[in-house]
Amino acid sequence: MHHFEYRGNILHAEDVPVTEIAREVGTPFYLYSHATLKHHFEVFDNSFEKIPHITCFSVKSNSNIAILKLFARLGGGADIVSGGELYRAICAGVPRNRIVYSGVGKTEEEICFALEEDILMFNVESEEELEVINECAGRLEKKARIALRVNPDVDPKTHPYISTGLEKNKFGLDVKSSIDTYRKAQSFDNIEVTGIDCHIGSQLTELSPFVDALARLKTLIGKLKEMGISIKYLDLGGGLGITYNDETPPHPIQYAREIIKMVQDLGCTLILEPGRVIVGNAGILVTKVLYTKSTSIKKFLIVDAGMNDLVRPSLYGSYHHIQPVILKEEAEKETVDVVGPICESGDFLAQDRELPVCTGGDYLAVMSAGAYGFTMASNYNSRLRPAEVMVKEDKFFVIRERETYEDLVAKERIPEFLED
Repeated sequence: MHHFEYRGNILHAEDVPVTEIAREVGTPFYLYSHATLKHHFEVFDNSFEKIPHITCFSVKSNSNIAILKLFARLGGGADIVSGGELYRAICAGVPRNRIVYSGVGKTEEEICFALEEDILMFNVESEEELEVINECAGRLEKKARIALRVNPDVDPKTHPYISTGLEKNKFGLDVKSSIDTYRKAQSFDNIEVTGIDCHIGSQLTELSPFVDALARLKTLIGKLKEMGISIKYLDLGGGLGITYNDETPPHPIQYAREIIKMVQDLGCTLILEPGRVIVGNAGILVTKVLYTKSTSIKKFLIVDAGMNDLVRPSLYGSYHHIQPVILKEEAEKETVDVVGPICESGDFLAQDRELPVCTGGDYLAVMSAGAYGFTMASNYNSRLRPAEVMVKEDKFFVIRERETYEDLVAKERIPEFLED
């Protein structure tokens, strides 16, 4: 569910007309509902209340510090994949003992930063990374708590670009080699083996891949116990999908029921890394029609948001429902491509989509844009990244200002030999 609905003929976010925000903030902008964010987090987290667990929100899905702060206040942690995400989590007040660090390419500088901040756990992706963490911890006279990310070779049945649990993917260690790596980790002076980690993909709409992966992890945990390695934390990653179009993903309560049945006898604290399922349908992208254009075979709506603002349709062929902010009475429908201002033929938000007839100046809402929206935005074509806004009841708050032209060049320098 979400809190974006029409009242009369105007789309509202909670109790605020979207038109009011558009007039004051300008377009394009991302718009998030506080009530939806809070509801989604609490439904997910409460679904696991019967067992010890930590809900570590996946920062890569939406990294605005206001959203991270909200989840931290609700008892959440953070799943990070970079030093920058760690910094954001700290700025948002996420407790260090609720931060887990994933990702295949941690640098020494990032590892040391995380060690100095005393985060809960590193999810280690390779034997070489394990060695580097041990060396960094030794230099800092610290002990690094680690889990190994185990690749269970389970097909998540999702888009290949966001599939991470097959042997051909770059993530984690296969089950067989992980045993040797755990044995090696146990021998290191500056490593504390504390967990096991798995993440098989994103936007999963079936339970069976999660169940299959967990069954393989349980077998591995049993083998590790025989080796004298006790697993305190079982990190199941994230990946639970949402409805963009006609998908029917399981409800978090169904997901939790299946997981709890399988882990309740393990004696582990469960770590969960939801992202999209929390924020995806809690945010929209609001854009304005600049022009309409027709060719002999196509009708285009040219809007002021493009692939630089929301890249998912261009990158993955992803579907986002698009609807007018103001409903026009008895408006005719037409089939259009909704395209942006970027100089690429792949710059589109929708293709061959049936929409009410629009004219220049009309506002459109691109739905389900709360996850992997702004976090994947860029300055391509020197476009300014959009504002981010949060609505709470009958008020709205700009939680990230729109960039300025000065921001575009603030870090650039002209060398002396090119000066006049």
